[in-house]
Amino acid sequence: MSAAAALYARLVRPGENGSAGLAPTAARHVPGNGLRQIAAEALQATGDQVVNPRTVLPWLFSALGVPGGLVGLLVPIREAGSLVPQAALLPWVQARRRRRWVWVTGAAGQGLATAAIAAAAATTSGTAAGVVVLLALVAFALSRSLTSLAGKDVLGRTIPAGQRGQINGVATVLAGLAAITVGVGVRLIGGEEAPLLAGLLAAATLAWVAAAVVYARIREPDADPEPAPQGPGRLRHMADLLRADQALRRFVTVRALLLVSALSPPFVVTLAARNGQDISGLGAFVIASGLAALIGGRVFGRWADRSSRTLMAAMAAGASTVILALLGLASQGGGPWTWVYPACYLLLALAHTGARVGRKTYVVDMAEGDRRTEYVAVANSAMGVLLLGAGAITGLLALAGPEASLALLAVLGLTGAVCAVRLPEVGARAA
Repeated sequence: MSAAAALYARLVRPGENGSAGLAPTAARHVPGNGLRQIAAEALQATGDQVVNPRTVLPWLFSALGVPGGLVGLLVPIREAGSLVPQAALLPWVQARRRRRWVWVTGAAGQGLATAAIAAAAATTSGTAAGVVVLLALVAFALSRSLTSLAGKDVLGRTIPAGQRGQINGVATVLAGLAAITVGVGVRLIGGEEAPLLAGLLAAATLAWVAAAVVYARIREPDADPEPAPQGPGRLRHMADLLRADQALRRFVTVRALLLVSALSPPFVVTLAARNGQDISGLGAFVIASGLAALIGGRVFGRWADRSSRTLMAAMAAGASTVILALLGLASQGGGPWTWVYPACYLLLALAHTGARVGRKTYVVDMAEGDRRTEYVAVANSAMGVLLLGAGAITGLLALAGPEASLALLAVLGLTGAVCAVRLPEVGARAA
């Protein structure tokens, strides 16, 4: 057994069906391909901890004196901007015989965009800095569309069912370790110094360069691409697929309801600030995200390979339970104890980690070949639109106080748990 195969065997348990469903050329290279995907995804996720629209980038805007109105554009641009374009990009991706080069292109684009943000942090301030960062974030999000589309397809073509969730899980654990290191460093150094953030962003740029180099070495089998509809016909095809394919439509519905764990953390922070509680700065947020990845990545990866639908259901129910418990404590006179707010943030980050691993594994396992790529594109584009709508609704509700938004998200999460349980099994367990 080679060193790569031995290391892979320690990290990833084999599925019940072995390498069934893979091309013979891909089956021979599962250990090496798996390790390369773990490394590349971990490097990308490490960079994500720095180019984070919920923590680091708002802190950067504050340090640079960017007007508050621009801060509100960070999350919509980053999240929806990487999802909505995927339906339009799908034909170009499907025309590629080897999809790993699409991923490499996307990683390089994210690295260049991050370098532009770092340059803005080091050389500009005020409104000019905000505009440059937002424009770079648009390019970053578009590049992320490419890695999102290609990554799931390459994973499905090179790794058998029963191991894919573990690949995501191990990469998440490694990214969690890196996030904790970054968070501890920020807390020790302290302050809101733009040079510190510029240095972090420069390091994140190197992470994407390394990720692209590693991913380019994946041994991916050739595939004969199927022609995809172009122009208006393509959009009709996407809409028809979502309307006619009940399995895809149910998955998109569940994924939309899983937004409870993605949208609720900022409102927890707002609630804490209103009650005079100290969240302990940027470092605490980054550490909480890292701990969630470290604790949940490996466990959730194996859980996803056993049953990704029950993982999604459990995470939606768990996030809703945390929110309802927090609202109950907050309704008491004087609000909850100081430690409750960061603890709830950590639990919600943990639920979000599990939900991400679950939904990524489910969509990879539910289809094969170019059908999988279509599913990813349609689901992500639909989610981008739904995310913008959900953000607008919860933002309006927040005018009445963060409790109203949190209550709505808790109800949506409980509904999502019920819907996720009713999804059909896919992957190795279904086989």
